[in-house]
Amino acid sequence: MVEAVMINWVYVILLFILGFITYRRKSLDLFGSAVMIIMGIIIIFSAGVNWLVLIVLFLVMSLIATKYSKKYKMSLGEFEGRRTSKNVISNGVVACFMAAFGGYYLPFVGGFIGAIATATSDTLASEIGVLDAHPRLITTLQSVDPGTNGAVSVLGTAVGIVGAAIIGIAAFLLGIVPSPVSAILVSVVSGTVGCFMDSILGAVFENHGFMTNEHVNLIATIVGAIVGILLI
Repeated sequence: MVEAVMINWVYVILLFILGFITYRRKSLDLFGSAVMIIMGIIIIFSAGVNWLVLIVLFLVMSLIATKYSKKYKMSLGEFEGRRTSKNVISNGVVACFMAAFGGYYLPFVGGFIGAIATATSDTLASEIGVLDAHPRLITTLQSVDPGTNGAVSVLGTAVGIVGAAIIGIAAFLLGIVPSPVSAILVSVVSGTVGCFMDSILGAVFENHGFMTNEHVNLIATIVGAIVGILLI
């Protein structure tokens, strides 16, 4: 028992190092890195380091996607740049909650996968999908400019599904979900549903100033978590 606690504290130290790196590389601001560390500690001591690795995988993929074609995104005015604590909370608080109670209520495992898959799918669909020159508004299918809230594209949708599938495969390999079929099914379906919900909310509410991007992300991850709970 004591040895396990000591090992967990080693992971906490590594988590602080990761937080420092993300801050120094200007991927997260100071409070964003601090919130990430706090959420990570909660997950380590409540669910285990394997669950944290899945969130780190999401973080790595999202940072790579954000930096990809940086100059082109800047020319469009769509480069996200340094993310804040609001971004971290809106994308991670649902998964953190699911992980904290996943050991007590098994369906929350599906909720955790669903929330992470949604955050991954949405981030990759947004960051890579903006490179598609012919997006359409999800509610009307009208052609819109790249980066428009609620815009969807073939490229973005495909990348989002792949990202969600990667989360499912990793969840199986990490032993979070014992069945590879279940892991991929839950991640792809919940991630895709959550991603499309993000687009719908963006088109209907964010475009008209009724919601912020953080509100949309939070609701989308809640929807993804609910779908994951139902599927698991």
